[in-house]
Amino acid sequence: METQMFHMVYVISLGALTAAFGFEHSCAAGLETRTFYAAENRALRGFTYLNKTARSAIICGRECSMDLHCRSFNFDEGTKLCEINQATRNEHPGNFSATLGSLYYDGDEDTPLYSLSDCSLSRYRSCKMLLDAGYRSSGVYTINPEGFGNGGLRVYCDMETDGGGWIVFQRRQDGGVDFYRNWAAYQSGFGELSGEFWLGNDNLVTLTSDDSQGTWELRVDLEDWDNKTAWARYTDFKLSPGKYNLIYDKYDNKSTAGDSLEYSKGFPFTALDADNDNWQYNCAHYHRGAWWFNSCLRSHLNGKYYPSQHANDDWGISWRTSHNRPYSMKRCGMKIREAGLN
Repeated sequence: METQMFHMVYVISLGALTAAFGFEHSCAAGLETRTFYAAENRALRGFTYLNKTARSAIICGRECSMDLHCRSFNFDEGTKLCEINQATRNEHPGNFSATLGSLYYDGDEDTPLYSLSDCSLSRYRSCKMLLDAGYRSSGVYTINPEGFGNGGLRVYCDMETDGGGWIVFQRRQDGGVDFYRNWAAYQSGFGELSGEFWLGNDNLVTLTSDDSQGTWELRVDLEDWDNKTAWARYTDFKLSPGKYNLIYDKYDNKSTAGDSLEYSKGFPFTALDADNDNWQYNCAHYHRGAWWFNSCLRSHLNGKYYPSQHANDDWGISWRTSHNRPYSMKRCGMKIREAGLN
């Protein structure tokens, strides 16, 4: 019985990662070559079907070469995350996002033309600045606001809704992430930026606390189980340090969702292990998710996710003014954008 040996050879030459692979035995050797071309500070989002940790882009490339379904891959040099994709940036340019520290590879020799230098990204403090500079695709970016140091802050930028330039800080869409969490989790943030997540209350304080950079507007987007959408917008949004009190100026009367946030205005944040609400018990514990509870709620976008409309919105994703009956939303998102100087 003949012995077979599987081997691969990788070289980096002229910005390309070349993989040669095949089977070799005593009589013959057959090698098939795949060449991957890199775009720096870029990643393809939404088409990853396999995540792995790899020591280098070369190892990540080997994983892609061994998988017949792999069309491209992302490699993060900081986290060593290898993301195997079933599509390419040429097929889905709207999902090809600027991501500082990420390398994107596919077989198109024009791919390096889409690289972004570190300097071209590091000077942008917000999604709005990136939008104004010509970055039109929604996705994960690294911004560098004051107060975040040299590492910057990874955020999801919505470049399409209402003119674009929004920093998304909350998203619910499928129930894949549990939002019934403690104070520390909401303080630092949790979830995945490309899926369901909370960006972190400390991050929101840092982003919104510098009045010299202007004010921020808040937008809430909702979608119900009939695929109907609605939105609410608020001016001069910020969170206070300490207990993260919800601060804003006015509700935009042009909004279509109604003002369900007014009942929470000025109130501190409450989590399952930090009772700051106006009720004799803990609203976060009772309603299964942290929020700016009063006594207790007329909105609660961090409530329990139900896979269909639910009869009792007290435990669901609630925005009372959007429906005339108890209702739990299918999707929602919260986002902020600079509104200019005072």
